[in-house]
Amino acid sequence: MKTINWAALEAAAKDAAAQAYAPYSQFPVGVAVLAENGHIFAGCNVENASYGATVCAERNAIAAAVLAGHRKLLAVMVYTPQEKLTPPCGMCRQVIAEFFQPDSLIASCNHLGQQQHWELQYLLPDAFTPNYLAASNKISKD
Repeated sequence: MKTINWAALEAAAKDAAAQAYAPYSQFPVGVAVLAENGHIFAGCNVENASYGATVCAERNAIAAAVLAGHRKLLAVMVYTPQEKLTPPCGMCRQVIAEFFQPDSLIASCNHLGQQQHWELQYLLPDAFTPNYLAASNKISKD
C-alpha cells in the first residue's frame, strides 16, 4: 500500500474548511482525498437554505478527484474545528465506498492536532457497491 502523508492531507483539509459555506449549522468541514497517483483533492461543505441541497465536503472532494479523471482513491482526511473527532456522514460513507477499497483509511482531525483513523469497512460494513448491481444482471426474469 502507498505511504500516506497524513500531514499533507490534514493541511489540505484544514485549508478547505476555511472556505466552507456553513451559515446555518456553523459547522465548517474540510476534506482532502488522496488519489492513487499522489494528488490531493480538497472539498468543503456548501450549505443551502433548502437543507437537502447541502453538499458535504467529502462528496465535493471526491467530485473534484473524479472531475480530474481519478477513480482509484486511497485515503480521506476530514477536518472539523471542534473537540469531537467527526467521521463522514452516512451518505458520504456510501459515496466513499464507490471509489475506495474496504480497507482504505478514513481519518478525522481537529484544531487540537488530534487524529482518529478507521478502515472504511468498519464505518460502512456490507456497503452497497457496484458488485451488487453486476449481480442483478444474473437474476432470472421469469
